[in-house]
Parts: sequence; structure tokens; C-alpha cells
Amino acid sequence: MGGGTDSGGDSAARRTLTSDEANRLAITRFLNYQAGGRAVTITVPSAAGGLVVTGSVDYRAGIGYGVVRGAGRDTSSDGLIQWTAATVLVHPMTDTPATAPPAPPASGWYRRPLQKSGSALDSSLAIVLGLGSDRPDNAELLPQNGAALVGKDRVRGHSVDVMTGPNVHANSGTSSALGSNSSSAVWYWIGGDGTMYRVRAGVASESQPVVIDFDDRKYVPVRAVSGVTPAG
Repeated sequence: MGGGTDSGGDSAARRTLTSDEANRLAITRFLNYQAGGRAVTITVPSAAGGLVVTGSVDYRAGIGYGVVRGAGRDTSSDGLIQWTAATVLVHPMTDTPATAPPAPPASGWYRRPLQKSGSALDSSLAIVLGLGSDRPDNAELLPQNGAALVGKDRVRGHSVDVMTGPNVHANSGTSSALGSNSSSAVWYWIGGDGTMYRVRAGVASESQPVVIDFDDRKYVPVRAVSGVTPAG
């Protein structure tokens, strides 16, 4: 799970959120939006070893950009990646850098629609984009809909509460952010001020969850590849 211990999954400690906890869960996506963007590391599950995307997400423009690498597999998927809620662009590279160049290459991109189901990578990319919102969620409704505290943890030196989002009946192939249709609970690692440090969510096509770490790395503003229109 990278970047800290995950002792927060003790189901015996599960309880209804307090008012303060519900308020922090309600604002956590809004804080991502207020910040403009966040640096992220996305660990995508796969029977072949998985993928790791390291980059940035612009929550106001609705676009992500970074480096994708195979984990425990060949390097055929390695390269640069940029995505919106509708489109994925990949730029294969034989010698992938540790971080994406601030200015994306002007050519060499392959464009395709973001798949709504059947792809753990695309489901993970969509989930990440859903972790920003231009307004807080309804703090009063969260506990009523099943949001709960499941434990405490530390992520890269930060003390966090581990919470699950509301229970939402399955109506799509993926778990997503608060208020979205999901087939399993989304777990949030949230600091005392509402900062989101980690999210874990199930994807229908894999037995293991996707893990999104919001890094201490500096956020690098995302520049759209020519021809990509970010959601606005």
C-alpha cells in the first residue's frame, strides 16, 4: 500500500462518525478542489502485477497527467499518460523518466475513450478524478447513509482517521467518490484538518483495490496535450 502502515482496517473499531469526523469527510474532496490540484501515486491492481501512475491531478480542470510504469511485469505499458473523464492519452516510452516532464511532448500520443468498465486502469483514473468537488458533501447525510470510522493510522508521518464513505447500492462497475454509485465501500485516510492522504476503492474487474496516495511531492500544474479539452 506504500507510504505508511495500514493498521486502520480493524473492523472491531467500526463506529458511526462523530459530527467532527463527518464534517472532515464532507469537506475532504472540496479541499482537493480548493487546492487546485494534488500530486498523486495511483497503484492499479492487476493479476499481471499491476501498474503505478505517478503524477498530478488538476481538480478544477478535471485532468490528470503523469508517468505510468508496470509493477512486477514487463515494461510494455510504460510511458506518459494524460486523462479526463472521457479520454485517455498514452505516450509509450522505452526509457520512462521518474516524473513526467512539465510540458507534455507535442506528438507521439495515442488517444482512446476512457472505458467505463472492464479496465482496472481506466476505472482507477476515473475514481481519482472523482476525488475533487466544487462544493462540500452533506455532512448530516453521511452517517445516515452508512459512513463510518474504521480506525486510526499514520501515512508518511501524518496521523489520520480511516473512514468509509456512504453505503451506495451497486449501479456501476466501479467504486467511486462520495455520493457515487459503488459496489463496495471507499476508504479514506483523512487528517485532522480534512486533508485527504489516501483512498482505497474496489474495482469490479479486479479482486484487489486501487490505492491512491496523495503525496507530499509538490503539485506540478497539468498542461493539456494539444487537442485535449479538459472538463470544465
